[in-house]
Amino acid sequence: MIINQDRSHLKYFLYARKSSEDEDRQIQSIESQITKLKQLAQEVNLKIVKTYTEAKSAKEPGVRDVFEKMIDRVENGEADGILCWQINRLSRNPIDSGRISWLLQKGILKSIQTYDREYLPGDNVLLFSVESASANQYVIDLSKNVKRGLETKLTKGWLPNLAPAGYLNDQIEKTIIKDTERFNLISKMWQLMLTGSYTPPQILKIANEDWGYRTRKSKRLGGKPLSRSGIYKIFTNIFYTGIIEHKGVQFEGKHEPMITLEEYDRVQVLMGRKGKPRPKKHAFAFTGFIRCGECGCLYTAETKKKFIKKTGKIKEYTYYHCTRKKTTIKCTQRKVIPLDKLELQVEQELEGLTILPEFKDWALEVLNENNDHEIEDRTTIYEMQHKTLVTSQRELDNLTKMRYRELIDDEAFIKERNELQGKITELKEKLRTTEERAVRWLELSEKTFNFAQYARSAFINGGLELKKEILMSLGYNTQIKAGKLSLETMDYFVPIKNGAPALQLAYQRLELEKMPATKAQTEALASIRARWRRGRDSNSREPCGPTHFPGVRHKPARRPLQDL
Repeated sequence: MIINQDRSHLKYFLYARKSSEDEDRQIQSIESQITKLKQLAQEVNLKIVKTYTEAKSAKEPGVRDVFEKMIDRVENGEADGILCWQINRLSRNPIDSGRISWLLQKGILKSIQTYDREYLPGDNVLLFSVESASANQYVIDLSKNVKRGLETKLTKGWLPNLAPAGYLNDQIEKTIIKDTERFNLISKMWQLMLTGSYTPPQILKIANEDWGYRTRKSKRLGGKPLSRSGIYKIFTNIFYTGIIEHKGVQFEGKHEPMITLEEYDRVQVLMGRKGKPRPKKHAFAFTGFIRCGECGCLYTAETKKKFIKKTGKIKEYTYYHCTRKKTTIKCTQRKVIPLDKLELQVEQELEGLTILPEFKDWALEVLNENNDHEIEDRTTIYEMQHKTLVTSQRELDNLTKMRYRELIDDEAFIKERNELQGKITELKEKLRTTEERAVRWLELSEKTFNFAQYARSAFINGGLELKKEILMSLGYNTQIKAGKLSLETMDYFVPIKNGAPALQLAYQRLELEKMPATKAQTEALASIRARWRRGRDSNSREPCGPTHFPGVRHKPARRPLQDL
């Protein structure tokens, strides 16, 4: 420590400061600074007339009220010197550093005493400037490093700040995870808001009083009901859509989203805010799987607008056409097919599969009768598979014991272990499949006949996704050539397609709903029913549904049938 001549006649202001910067975390606390500086003042006979303390960063000029007040009093001659822990406690920016340096050079400040050394008006100005510049450079470097770290984390898809309600900061993995206690509750808040029947204050009351919602508990805060500002903070935070917004820039987050962007925009509108306009994209039901019958390229669709002079309105038309992306094949399919004509062709395909409710009921009777047989078969198979699995697991355990006793070398052990583990994995998968077999067999078979009864009406009245599901479930190798739709019907529909029309026509001729059945009509009905049931009963214990159908050889379905 450098101590100069006697300064007992000088008056000093003691200034202690600490902020949250990384370097400042290593600095003595304000109380510790004051204690040690007062001890120093006593040792070297310094007179302290006022002590100033401040908990603010010094990287920006004009933001430290206490510091400004102290310097103003120095300029007014109320003190001759400043006592501080280090020179960077006074300033970390060139404006404040220049002001202090000028007061020192002019002799208004006669001494700046730190715990390590003293700065005097007669000193080389370079020394003070270098140390002040070092403090300022630290702030610049720190800002760059922090900014770079933030950008890196954002580009990786993780929020660099405290996670909002419903999420938690994973301190180990440095990611954002679900708050299992609050995630579902906040999701329910969003769903209530999306109904348009509740206001944020109403949802706040439900959450706090009916659900018992409490905020996340920290060392000093939390563990209380959600506040009014808290509910609005949730409903205006785009983070819940899976997007992280930082200084006006949006990043795609890797955390689990709670709502969609469209739902977020709807909530903003419901709260009287402007939802951010999103680019509208046309959705088409039949793109992505229909191919050109000539070149094999996928069919695409586009919507065009046309002004109708008679009505003065603009009408939209959707057309499907070949993308012609294969340069090696010259495709001549220039003809487009309008959406309404394409849908009409799909309806015609479905019409050939549509069955009467009575025919579906008769088919399901057969399925239920044979379900008991299926359960018996499954039980036998399951017991055999389980016995094989137990044996294989025992072999693996014995192999491990042999290795421990060094009865086999590593190479032989690894080879046999891998083979047994592969066998065990395969057996476990077969067991799982067998367990589900009876339920799946009946469920998928029911879907087949439900499809045959309701698919046409569902296609006519359904939305885009349902229309797509129905067409994809109907067949495979779907193509368009010369404006005509063609496909290979799924094998499990073949018995229905081949047998149902004639039998249904014979059933309708009986006109049973108009008059009491005669003996001849009853016999004819029994014959129709028997013929239909025989078609369903052939090899009926074979797994049925989208991948199997009784009595036929099958190609695999590309997607499972959906409930209609």
